[in-house]
Amino acid sequence: MIKAKLNQTWKYLNNVMLFCVFILIFLIASMSLKIKKDSYSLFILFNNGYGLKEGSEVLMRGINIGYINRIQIQYNYVLVKASINASSILIPKNSLVETTQTGLLNDTVVDITPLENISIQDIKNVNVYTQSCMQSMFLCHFDYIKGERGLNYDDLVRAATRISQRLDDPILFQLTNLFLQNTINISNEFIELTDNIVNITILLYDYLSQLLLNQR
Repeated sequence: MIKAKLNQTWKYLNNVMLFCVFILIFLIASMSLKIKKDSYSLFILFNNGYGLKEGSEVLMRGINIGYINRIQIQYNYVLVKASINASSILIPKNSLVETTQTGLLNDTVVDITPLENISIQDIKNVNVYTQSCMQSMFLCHFDYIKGERGLNYDDLVRAATRISQRLDDPILFQLTNLFLQNTINISNEFIELTDNIVNITILLYDYLSQLLLNQR
């Protein structure tokens, strides 16, 4: 009798747990579908991938607004598909889109900087999914925009290496030394010339003063 009751209780608990799991999966799926439905996509053209990868962040004024969904390599360019988190995030067409490296691992991200001031009146009644969005000052769903290369630590390292190599060049060192020596010589000659002009001026002043006194 007791064993039968335990089996019945166990079956009841299993049914309750399965029901809770089903509800949880349904809620997660609904939330994911809602988020996916509210997002929109943009295509960004780059001359080079610059280290971008799927999942790289998309920032606007330093704030995360999306991620790189897909990267397609062509012969003359790299096409990047960016997913923007919400349709309420409006990106002006007149914006600077560039790749930058952030963090300790120098992760490459896409940073968007609007180049003009936007008023509240400009964003009224803008829907990125409608045809009327094409006439607005904002990018619409599946719009294209050209990206550029921004701050890159590899370039800075290469530039610093070239400068150090130039400084180690003995010919450059000799030329720099000669230039500094000539500059010092010219400065000394200029100082001497200035002293002579000052002395001549003093002599002229004394002569004219003496002449005026004699005329009186």
